[in-house]
Amino acid sequence: MDNDKLALEIEQALAELPVFDPHTHLVGGRLGARGLHDILLYHMIISDLHAAGCPSGGRLTEYPGWPSPEEAQSRITEAIPFLPQVRNTSGAWAVRLILADLYGWREPITGDNWRRLDAVIRERADDQAWQYSILDRLRIRRTVTEWVRRGAGQDDKRLQFCLEWGFFTRCQWGEFDTALYELERCWGREPESPSPIKAGGRPKTDRTIRTLGDVHDAVDYYVEHIPMESLVSTATHISTDIDFRQVSPEEMSKAIAGRSEARQTERDIYASYVNERFLTRLEEHADSIVLQFSLGAEPLPFETGSRISQRTIRQLAEMIARHPRLRFQCFLSSRHANQSLCTIARELPNFSLAGCWWHNFFPDVMRQILSERLDMLPLNKQLVFFSDAYCVEWAYGKAMLVRKQFASVLADRVRSGQYTMDDAVQIAREVLFDSPRSLLGLTPHDATGPESNTAS
Repeated sequence: MDNDKLALEIEQALAELPVFDPHTHLVGGRLGARGLHDILLYHMIISDLHAAGCPSGGRLTEYPGWPSPEEAQSRITEAIPFLPQVRNTSGAWAVRLILADLYGWREPITGDNWRRLDAVIRERADDQAWQYSILDRLRIRRTVTEWVRRGAGQDDKRLQFCLEWGFFTRCQWGEFDTALYELERCWGREPESPSPIKAGGRPKTDRTIRTLGDVHDAVDYYVEHIPMESLVSTATHISTDIDFRQVSPEEMSKAIAGRSEARQTERDIYASYVNERFLTRLEEHADSIVLQFSLGAEPLPFETGSRISQRTIRQLAEMIARHPRLRFQCFLSSRHANQSLCTIARELPNFSLAGCWWHNFFPDVMRQILSERLDMLPLNKQLVFFSDAYCVEWAYGKAMLVRKQFASVLADRVRSGQYTMDDAVQIAREVLFDSPRSLLGLTPHDATGPESNTAS
């Protein structure tokens, strides 16, 4: 059998397997696209369009707000002239798959027809049965989203939750005290959405950190207000610009006193100290929660660029090794760092790798990463898929792209004799369904059905 036919056969077999989607930004009660803007202007497509010359590079208004009809219309009409220039990208491929497979739309989007397509999508916006049918078509048995996006619990039977709140180890463009500010914005409050990637314009906080004791109190408050019983994970970002090390209380106190003049040295001290204090406290709850972190995407004025230093990889390994009871899981956005992280995951039992995130979500990159992980890691140390979707339509588009690339990688191994066909399908089930269940404690929504059986 030639490789194309073999890959297609495996792709069809993968379509029958149960899947977990362990990281999204879906909103309970509003799982589907609200209009064409939610599909056409997903943030990865906005980056494509901006690169092609579209003036707007920022995201649409985000949760808890929503784009107004005027914002959605203006951004769509602004983007349409640039669509021909991005039709070659894998993001455009995903858009075509979504529109064709879910809405039967196969025409190029133009200034004359986009309102007709928008109306078709809006008709389904509040149709829960339609939204669930998309998940069922993908055989997604549970989806993880942010805790604050739970809504009123309307979709709890399909959702589990991750907390994204304080990002103490993520740099922001032009800031040097982000770790302290992130603590301040959480201190005394209930969980909310994390700070957006931005350049300036920080909202005022209720409390101000002035002493080392304030840092300790704020970290303790943060950990004590994580709703552990309702979560499978908590997520953050680890910035490669930060020089992570163990910081003494004396160093931290001095750095806090000089906050008004803070620069890179103080930034690194703040982040290192807060992070170590946080991990130490979180490790007390190691049996209840997984710490997920993204790596390799650093802020630019609108979105991010992919970069990571070898220093960060060493410091990350030291960080994970210092907290052996706490389970760490990485969303990686750097192709070249994958092999290094695989070697770390081979030696650190509490570290696993998940899917392909952001700047790694391109077919050639995905195939390399999936291939390396299959060769280097046990099946129970890796997850092949998460969508990072903001609506179920994009869960579909991304799942289809991953399925095609994964089938190609498996077909190469079957053709070379490394796997049998049965091996390929069973291995796929492990990393799409069984590993997310064992690593994150995910449960299928139909837990009494055949997928609740742990046997392959």
